[in-house]
Amino acid sequence: MGEALNSVAETTHARRRRVAEYLGLERNVALASAAVFLLGFGEELWKKFLPKYLERLGAGTGVIGLFGTAEDFFDAVYQYPGGWLADRVGRRRAFQLFIAVASAGYLVYMWSPSWPWVFAGLALSMAWHSMASPAVFAVIGDALPREKRAMGFTLQSILKRVPMVVSPLAGGALIAAVGILSGVRAGLAVTLALCAVTALVVRAINIPVRAADAVNIRGVWRSFHFALKRLLVSDIFIRTCEGMADIFVILYVTNVLGVSVARYGLLVAIQIATSIVVYLPAGRIADRVGRKPFVIATFLCFALYPVAVALSTGFASLVCAFVVGGLREIGEPSRKAMIVDFAREDLRARTVGLYYLVRSITITPSAAVGGLLWKLSPEVPFYTAGVIGLVGTIVFAATVEERYAS
Repeated sequence: MGEALNSVAETTHARRRRVAEYLGLERNVALASAAVFLLGFGEELWKKFLPKYLERLGAGTGVIGLFGTAEDFFDAVYQYPGGWLADRVGRRRAFQLFIAVASAGYLVYMWSPSWPWVFAGLALSMAWHSMASPAVFAVIGDALPREKRAMGFTLQSILKRVPMVVSPLAGGALIAAVGILSGVRAGLAVTLALCAVTALVVRAINIPVRAADAVNIRGVWRSFHFALKRLLVSDIFIRTCEGMADIFVILYVTNVLGVSVARYGLLVAIQIATSIVVYLPAGRIADRVGRKPFVIATFLCFALYPVAVALSTGFASLVCAFVVGGLREIGEPSRKAMIVDFAREDLRARTVGLYYLVRSITITPSAAVGGLLWKLSPEVPFYTAGVIGLVGTIVFAATVEERYAS
């Protein structure tokens, strides 16, 4: 009897180990991904509805476009300091600091009496979204070998996007019930509670703090592999496409097409569910056969999504457009794994930070330009974004060789 129980236990343990290996489920990766999941669950209750929140606080489309530009700006300038801190003080302490600063931003959002205060909250809340990003990349690079990193990013991406399915539905229903101001503020209260839980989770991350190499930002740039620089150029085109149109999607769907905020939440859920369905097979195949085809597919869907939204005439066609939006993520784990693969081990977090600094600072004007194009016609920023995205896809396909993308 005892031998039979031992055999069952060993079989169960072996099965769990195989599942963990398949998913890249290393302990530190799981903890960092759990932190992303928890705060994402809170943020997605209200994040997609911020343009409507700003509108309710008196902001026009020009100000909303400027808010998207400010978001890109903070995303840019926070990336490298986040990477520097993660390399300097260690992954765990950096995470704790980012959570504390972001919590202050959520409090400012909650008590904003007018739209300018939301910009102040943005400056603080982006500490988690942007400063923590290089640290998450670095944890995956530190904890997993090259051949498992795409699956590691797949796990992190799934846990990041599961809340994007559930939370917008709950947030949209809450807003429909109590109004945009009360609904967003209730979501922010939930997010603050989850910040406390997340702070406890990241305390368990255990990656040794390495002595940080005293390399300045120019030295980090010189360490970039030439293929990484080519990926960066194409990525700038793609994120310009995204930044020009994405912040206006909710306004186009609700104001132009007349779809309710609650049904918009359902569309977002469909988009993210599509991403989750394709993540696991795409990440596994990319680690085996190469990453370039998946990155090309991702970039092409970035170009098609805004065009599909602009061509939509009602809810049914919007569902198709948002499925295309979900397919934008099919190659994201592969792209992220490429960035980590090319980074020097002692400069890993700073390399990620500098990559995103350059990318984000370059695309900073995109949303503001989109706001100006909207005034010509609501469809114009979407079609313009599609053309820019197609250019970025062609640049990547033509300049990054397969041997550097595998």
